[in-house]
Amino acid sequence: MPVSLRKSLPSALCILLGSLLYAFTVHLFILPGELMSSGTTGIALTVCRLTGIPLSRFILCFNLVMLLAGLVFLGRRFFFSTLASSLLYPFCLDLAAFLFPSFSFTRDPLLNSLFGGAGIGLALGLVIRSGASTGGMDIPPLILHRYAGIPVALSLYCFDFVILAAQLSFHPAEDLLYGVLLLAVTSFSLNQILLWGLSQTEVKIISEHPEELRQAILTRMDRGVTLFFGEGGYKGEKRPVLLTVISPRELSRLKEIVLRQDPESFVIVSKAAEVCGRGFTAARRYL
Repeated sequence: MPVSLRKSLPSALCILLGSLLYAFTVHLFILPGELMSSGTTGIALTVCRLTGIPLSRFILCFNLVMLLAGLVFLGRRFFFSTLASSLLYPFCLDLAAFLFPSFSFTRDPLLNSLFGGAGIGLALGLVIRSGASTGGMDIPPLILHRYAGIPVALSLYCFDFVILAAQLSFHPAEDLLYGVLLLAVTSFSLNQILLWGLSQTEVKIISEHPEELRQAILTRMDRGVTLFFGEGGYKGEKRPVLLTVISPRELSRLKEIVLRQDPESFVIVSKAAEVCGRGFTAARRYL
């Protein structure tokens, strides 16, 4: 197998899996629950309700229009990174409808909002982590950001609000709350997927025995240590501060080492949202 194909295969599989999961989530949770949705799916639900145009057909046409807009305003690289997921999603919707024409887990709007949001967030996370974009209503905010400087998050939320509000013409006001809940669960699930496997634990240690701790972390935990110097606020004494980044599961072991070497040391533990570099995203190198 060529090297280029071997490298692109995992991304292609993630895009395919993400598109399938997105489509099946919409078919099994959003549609049976008659939920209000945002993005391209929300527009399609509105158009489908008003005109009777099949959901997948409208999404395919809309995504093609947005793809052309992306090609014109955002360039070829964005176009090709968005092409696969934009075309796969509507076809996967047809597949879901073919395989499960009348099946649904529940009609309860709360359960559908929770599981639908979790499924959509997971699907979007798979596509985005593969380096692609889901296209559709993701494209206008990117264009506004490039040419008008409007923050992507701000315009995206504004579009989502307008799309949800448009569906109030054929939904009771209570459904808007379920729509907001669906959007919130989607955002939470998406953030967890994007940070999954990337977040680590950052530990700062202030001790009277920095050299012993440094050696213990290097040799017993096989983790790097950075020393920088701080000044005490009370006595003005200068002393080294040890900084190390470890996985969450290594925290208890590190605390055990620190307490054994210096029970009076001052330890600060915080979560690092993402860590890149040698020992994490790059292989360790030993001299």
